[in-house]
Formats: sequence, C-alpha cells, structure tokens
Amino acid sequence: MLRWIKKKLNGLNDVSGMMEQLRPDLSRESLGVGPDFPGVAPNPFLSADAQERDAELRTGVLALGVLVDWREVNSNPRVVLMFDVETADGLSFRGIADETLTITELTRLAPGQTLPVRYRPAVMDHCVALARDADPTQVRRLSGEIARRRRT
Repeated sequence: MLRWIKKKLNGLNDVSGMMEQLRPDLSRESLGVGPDFPGVAPNPFLSADAQERDAELRTGVLALGVLVDWREVNSNPRVVLMFDVETADGLSFRGIADETLTITELTRLAPGQTLPVRYRPAVMDHCVALARDADPTQVRRLSGEIARRRRT
C-alpha cells in the first residue's frame, strides 16, 4: 500500500506530460520554449519542485521581460505569462512566469509591456518570476544598460 502511494506522489511531480494533455495551450511548443522547461504545475502548492523553483526565483537575478502573451490557468486568477527576456549580460530567451495576479493586475496586462523579472542563471530552464520587489532605481539602471548595448 505504501509503495502505491509513493508511486502516485512521485507521478504528481511529472507534470509536463499531464498538463500538455489537459491543456495543449500550455505545452512547451505552444509556450515557445524547449525541452529544458519543466512544465506548468497543475497546482504549484502541491508540487515540491514548483515551490522550490519559486523560492529560488524570488531571489534570482534581475532582468527585463517584454510581455508576449498570457494564458489563464484557472480562476484564482492564476496566469502563465510569456516574456521575451533580456539580461544585463546580453542574454535573450523566452521566459515563462507562473503567477497569481489580482483582477486589477490582470486587467492592466498588455502585450509589449516591459516588466522586471527574476531568473536563475545557473539553471536556465525558461522559468522566470515577476520582480515585484525590484527597486525602481535598479530597473532603470538595467534598462539603460540594455539600451546602451543595443545601440553599440
């Protein structure tokens, strides 16, 4: 009996296949990311991997993300945000943020909007998080660095 329960719990952490079947719009291909992306967790509060990833992202490196699109996951409103991310080091990649937003925040989303995000440079699995705590001075400095690099 215990072995069966452990097998079921381990299966919960293998979310990419299950979510791709349930929600094809949340598949790796639809989100525009590669095989390194771990997938969208059906319930991040029940996934130890998702909780650990979120904790690491909250202290990650600051970058700027241009909002490409978003998909509502459920009625919390929990959304998956797709960003084209640029880092201070000149790296560009598609970033995916799994966030719970207020209704007000949700109504203010617009494609092309630039928002501060955090990422994990050591992992580079396309996961990012909104940097709600980012210092506006740091964000302006980062924006200036990216703009200077584009001009040269």
